[in-house]
Amino acid sequence: MASKKPVGEITRGTTNPNRLRRVDRYLTKLQAIRTIENPIAVDLGYGKTPITAQELYQRLRKVNPGVRVLGVEIDPVRVSEAKEFETGSLVFSHGGFEIPIPESFSDRKNVDLIRAFNVLRQYPESEVEAAWSMMQSRLSKEGIIVEGTCDEIGRVSSWITLDREGPKLFTISLRLRGLEKPSKVAERLPKALIHKNTPGNKIFDYLLDLDDAFAKAAGFAVFGPSQRFIQTAKIMQQKGWAIQQEPKRWGLGELTISYQLVSS
Repeated sequence: MASKKPVGEITRGTTNPNRLRRVDRYLTKLQAIRTIENPIAVDLGYGKTPITAQELYQRLRKVNPGVRVLGVEIDPVRVSEAKEFETGSLVFSHGGFEIPIPESFSDRKNVDLIRAFNVLRQYPESEVEAAWSMMQSRLSKEGIIVEGTCDEIGRVSSWITLDREGPKLFTISLRLRGLEKPSKVAERLPKALIHKNTPGNKIFDYLLDLDDAFAKAAGFAVFGPSQRFIQTAKIMQQKGWAIQQEPKRWGLGELTISYQLVSS
């Protein structure tokens, strides 16, 4: 039987070592990765080199030694070149949003984590929900999708966390040293939000309030950038934004909020 054509389009494939370290740090705290036995995590659209898939495997196995990582690329040349880096727990496969599971992982019909980073950024906004839906159909009962965007060296990043039902959380993660305004993340919002960052939309209000809170927290900069950002998060809560209560994450430049609070 002839294999089905992968769903999606070939992306530019830009990638760099450590580019996805911020989102990977977030992934290591997910229950789906920590508690599921021998979970399968997917690096969808890993790009011209397999470095981000290799890093994902290295980072996730620290919290779950049984983790298996599947690198999926729609460009068959990139898959062929990545094959030399395969191990029993790190495999590369030709495919797209349909997430084909290779024979070596055939004990499972679904996957537990899909990281799709800097993929949908290159698609029209109108195609986002269809891509989400296809990826959701490949998830296990407790499975998670993390879909987002970052700059070329991973200092500015944001993502949406979804489960099988839909989008649940929105996260930004910023390098705090030298940060002028948190709204710098506007240029790296996920495709589902980037065109909504205009007056009258909640994501615009969120980033506007975030900049204001950051300015009001300027006096805490004498204690270091982490303390300033922790205070920023507290001010945002006082403004009525239900930022998740995670001071340790705030100090890393990471803020998470319900997706519904910024999606319209």
